[in-house]
Amino acid sequence: MALVTVMSSATNPSFSTPHLTTSPFRRYTTPNAQHLSPNLTNTQASPPKMKLLYPTTLKLDTSPISSGFPTLTLHAYDAHAPTIDTALLDATVLVTWANSAANLRFAAAHMRQLRWIQSLAAGPNDVLGAGFDTSAIRITTGSGLHDRTVAEHALALLLGAARRLHEMRDCQRQGRWPGHLGGPQPDREPGTFRTLRDARVLIWGYGNIAKCLAPHLGLLGARVRGVARSEGVRNGVQVYGEEKLAELLPETDALVMILPGDASTRHALGKERLALLPKHAWVVNVGRGTSVDEDALYEALEEGSIGGAALDVFETEPLPEGSKLWKAPNMIVSPHAAGGRPQGAEELIIENLKRFLAEQELKNVI
Repeated sequence: MALVTVMSSATNPSFSTPHLTTSPFRRYTTPNAQHLSPNLTNTQASPPKMKLLYPTTLKLDTSPISSGFPTLTLHAYDAHAPTIDTALLDATVLVTWANSAANLRFAAAHMRQLRWIQSLAAGPNDVLGAGFDTSAIRITTGSGLHDRTVAEHALALLLGAARRLHEMRDCQRQGRWPGHLGGPQPDREPGTFRTLRDARVLIWGYGNIAKCLAPHLGLLGARVRGVARSEGVRNGVQVYGEEKLAELLPETDALVMILPGDASTRHALGKERLALLPKHAWVVNVGRGTSVDEDALYEALEEGSIGGAALDVFETEPLPEGSKLWKAPNMIVSPHAAGGRPQGAEELIIENLKRFLAEQELKNVI
């Protein structure tokens, strides 16, 4: 019985094959091999090369990818453009990063041979909202690629808040010396957030980014606790279940939010939970903007019922010019700057390509 390689619709739209969920190539035995031409009998044809599209929105080192996969061809595409070149629409793999909404919608409507999307974002909400057939296309995230950069930004916001850098900058613009922030200062006075040493920092959403952030906070002397859906000890940090929030928030000097953006986390920090925070406590959000009720936060800032807020994410981005948050007291606005630079993207793509071709479970699959 002869072995014959058959092209699938994942690589050639003129062929129609059953739905593929793994590799775009497959072999099968045919009982009618005796009817084939003598030149084809006992001959295995070379499998066609599959296409991987990668975006030009970041500098990607493609050499280790192309050299490691001889059955693969790599093609750059403009992720900001509203369409994708017709010659690339039969691609099997699509890598996404900072794509425009129109670009993703076009890909969802026209890339019929697509079997896997590797998003380089930690949360691929843009891909999920574009209309791709998730029953036929596997989607993987860039979880882990932004841990260090987001942790670093969260640390910067915490230090800036504690040291009142925003007040110093405001005074500088006014040409006014902020004498109340300099000279002799009380050391770790109760009921204040002026240093990370001995500060009670609560991280809500204790995943990979939190695990990266916590050691830095510990080195600066902070007392770190976490909140997640399930409790336990993670890398030496006590993590509590969300049912403990009512007990933990009143004992918090700085609340760092790193929650994902989904229906279960919408306005997770609302009026009731904001009221549980001490009057000096700061809120830092580097997760998703929808997790904070911005109206309730504004009221808390205006009333002085919390110490301040440093947000890197918002419900609407860019933050509208008319938003009340721009002029809220003790408010630091960061323009979604925590991530924006995936680190280790090539390694993740290579690892998942190996798994994809071996028909194994992909890393960071949703």
